[in-house]
Amino acid sequence: MKLSMNKQSGMALFVSLIFLLLLTIIGVAAMQGAGMQEKMAGNTRLKNQSFQLAEAALREGEGVVANGNLSCDACVGNDCRGPDTATITPSSESSATCDAWFNASGNNASYYIQLLGTSSRVVSRVNASEGSATLYRITAVSDVGNARTVLESVYAK
Repeated sequence: MKLSMNKQSGMALFVSLIFLLLLTIIGVAAMQGAGMQEKMAGNTRLKNQSFQLAEAALREGEGVVANGNLSCDACVGNDCRGPDTATITPSSESSATCDAWFNASGNNASYYIQLLGTSSRVVSRVNASEGSATLYRITAVSDVGNARTVLESVYAK
């Protein structure tokens, strides 16, 4: 019996070190996963904030169209494309004009209004006897952190 004890000396230490190594690898992998989930949650929060600010700017732009008499020229040809959202330079003019970026009040967002023209085929006007509607495109952009949201709506007045 003494002979078998000598053959096993140090084996318990070796097995316990292997288990400790495995537990360390599992712990490190779990921490990396938790760190990645934290980053994803932060990015989702930034994207959500950016969307909400852009939506508020879009509603503000729609309010300008609904409540104001805008001095605009209808777009023609390539001018009817959406505005360039890569470089936004806010205008110093009043918010009752078209074809310029305006800062939305109280947040890190901007909106742009374009006069698209008139149409007698508008969803809110069921009968042709109701006349034509003037169509405006409102584009809103918001940047929060590394998240950028661009929203667009067509408003019939």
